[in-house]
Amino acid sequence: MVACGRRFGKTETGKILLIERALTGATCWWVSPTFRMADDVWRALQDALDGAIRERSASMRRLELWGGGVIRVQSGHEPDALRGAGIDLAVLDEAAYLSPEVWHEAIRPALSDRRGEALFLSTPRGRNWFWALYMLGQNPARTQWKSWRFPTAANPLIAPEEIAAAREQLPERTFRQEYLAEFLSGSGAVFRGVDRAARVDPGQAPQPEERYVFGVDWGRSHDYTVIAVLAVGARRLVALERFTGVGWAVQRGRLAALAARWQPTAIWAEANSVGGPNIEALQAEGLPMYPFHTTAASKAPLIEALALAIERGELALLRDEVLLAELEAYTLEQLPSGQFRYGAPAGGHDDTVIAVALAWHGALQSRVDVEFV
Repeated sequence: MVACGRRFGKTETGKILLIERALTGATCWWVSPTFRMADDVWRALQDALDGAIRERSASMRRLELWGGGVIRVQSGHEPDALRGAGIDLAVLDEAAYLSPEVWHEAIRPALSDRRGEALFLSTPRGRNWFWALYMLGQNPARTQWKSWRFPTAANPLIAPEEIAAAREQLPERTFRQEYLAEFLSGSGAVFRGVDRAARVDPGQAPQPEERYVFGVDWGRSHDYTVIAVLAVGARRLVALERFTGVGWAVQRGRLAALAARWQPTAIWAEANSVGGPNIEALQAEGLPMYPFHTTAASKAPLIEALALAIERGELALLRDEVLLAELEAYTLEQLPSGQFRYGAPAGGHDDTVIAVALAWHGALQSRVDVEFV
């Protein structure tokens, strides 16, 4: 069991071991969480073994070497498809993102007749089944198991300043899991220090010398439209409007009425889907609308900026039960591709989280404009 920080070199380590064993005549399997990851390894192994391959099957992702060794590269997407026998070595890459059935019901039985070995490589993903097996390796009495943990910094090819930049830019929990390879309980949680940050009472009134920005997340029937009002100078969330089940014209009217009261210098609104036409209509009315196009690439820095602000005490939050509950429940999941996916748990909402994140984004942009001027 090898728990590693990101970019430690775990996949390269696994490929080296697999090649060494296959060249001695062993039957070896490589198992990745997704087809795409499996394809990447499949191509890399073919390049590395060029000249040693006697026969290959692209459809089976199977290589037979001149010395009798066999390599199969497979996805763990369907555990039942992995059933077989006679494996000398199995490498499970990003094991924490595989279903536990891959190991328990497919790979482990296939190792029995040859007393085969398994190498588990992964960045931690909370305290799931990978962590449970890792702990077996920490028990001296379990002599068949060994486990190690290496942070990203253990890779001498990764520049220390790159790791320092990641520590600065990422929430603490994310950095500890992804770069320090720590097994964290409840590691999906994104926002820390929420209770400490919740120190603004509802019912705030506009202050004449303050600058305000809005963040808007649109919704209609299943989701909520949320308007977050943030005081730029005081770094305080001072108001939240949340409603659902009303038409777009009514929603735009409510936003315009709120803007007339708070006089925001900027209104950052999600531009996806229906957001675009709503933004255009409000711009035509003279409101200072700014579109934010939410993608997998843009959402991560948006949420991480808000998480850092809350964690470091840079933003005071309203004592709003819905907001605080959504922040506490908001999760981070790392996909097998290595990308992050942020969102509410199944059946939950994240409307207030997105609205506040957009308002904080607007506050940061507003402060940059002031400093530039």
